[in-house]
Amino acid sequence: MSSASSDIILERMMALHPKVIDLTLDRMWRLLDRLGNPQNDLPPVIHIAGTNGKGSTQAMIRAGLEAAGHRVHAYTSPHLARFHERIRLAGTLISEPDLTAMLDECYAANGGENITYFEITTCAALLAFARTPADYTLLEVGLGGRLDATNVIERPVLTVITPVSMDHEAFLGDTLGAIAGEKAGIIKRGVPCIVGPQQDAGLDVIEARATKLGAHILACGQHWHAAPERDGMIYQDETGLLDLPRPVLPGDHQIQNAGMALAALRHLGCDEAACHAAVTKTQWSARMQRLRTGPLVELADGCGAELWLDGGHNPAAGQALAHTLNGMSARPTHLICGMLNTKDARGYLQPLAKVAQGLTAVSIPGEANTLPANVTAEAAEGVGFTAKTGVNVTEALKDILARSPQSRVLICGSLYLAGAILRGHS
Repeated sequence: MSSASSDIILERMMALHPKVIDLTLDRMWRLLDRLGNPQNDLPPVIHIAGTNGKGSTQAMIRAGLEAAGHRVHAYTSPHLARFHERIRLAGTLISEPDLTAMLDECYAANGGENITYFEITTCAALLAFARTPADYTLLEVGLGGRLDATNVIERPVLTVITPVSMDHEAFLGDTLGAIAGEKAGIIKRGVPCIVGPQQDAGLDVIEARATKLGAHILACGQHWHAAPERDGMIYQDETGLLDLPRPVLPGDHQIQNAGMALAALRHLGCDEAACHAAVTKTQWSARMQRLRTGPLVELADGCGAELWLDGGHNPAAGQALAHTLNGMSARPTHLICGMLNTKDARGYLQPLAKVAQGLTAVSIPGEANTLPANVTAEAAEGVGFTAKTGVNVTEALKDILARSPQSRVLICGSLYLAGAILRGHS
């Protein structure tokens, strides 16, 4: 069966609702009921919300659980190269026949009624998870939490809230407290919640929600601590101290992501070997990823340049990325940046202007909601960059290498741009 089978069904699903985002759970409950309520038959669920670090934290938890011998389902979004990346069944990406079958069943059960693309594909994932034996299910929230399509699990075994910052204000609210309230909507009565580093305004809301529901909080800085230590990291909670290598995912911010993963693993009873695997065996694309193969890399290698890829896209991600770049070996750094028109381009780019020598703005290929390259360039100039526009990533890279061979080039600004690069659309 060809991959076009699922592609065709996914394309049909895009037309089932006039909006890409329409936050409510009513359509989910309707379709899940028609499917036999598979959300009630999942292996124990760990539900993860937050603004930054959800995917990395989930990947570390999965690496630790799998090292402990557990079979783990995982759901994440968006995908980078193929939709199949969103659904991992007992450790393996869903097969094309299984994906097609799940999508077909959900499409038929929906009966042509209004439902968003994310909602109906989330139903397909839950259906696949319910029908495949596993020990745990990791569910990553798509947007927000309270009204996100994944928030249909009555009693997860654990919830996790990663750092909350300003993002998606049009849907979640225009204050940090309002956004934190939406994220805290995944907290369930009596279910423990791991809480990553938070600003006070966000933590107050999360703690109030947990107190109301009698959910025990395991918060960074109170119940567990994670910090760099020489060439490694240390993690400490009430059960003791772990001296571990630095996470394989680059950047000091990954130490805090690792801390959340380790807190979750320790709560689930995993041993030190599983915690070691969580930081050393994680694989997660487009998170400060060094590109090693492909035509773009051949161009860079020919000039002795480094080529990196990152999908962060909000101000907090920009700060973390700038911190990571600042800690790397000295080398001229140039950005190739493409962003969506729903993002705060100036907020994302401002911290990066202090660590990069220049920026070439591009439009994201094949993306209707791309920010035009000239608008991204204007935002970059507004925060202090020397900026220009490029026809595409390939031409932008050629231009940078002609002007600054042996530089460090980072393609950044959006997971959608990162996905295009990984699919070879440059």
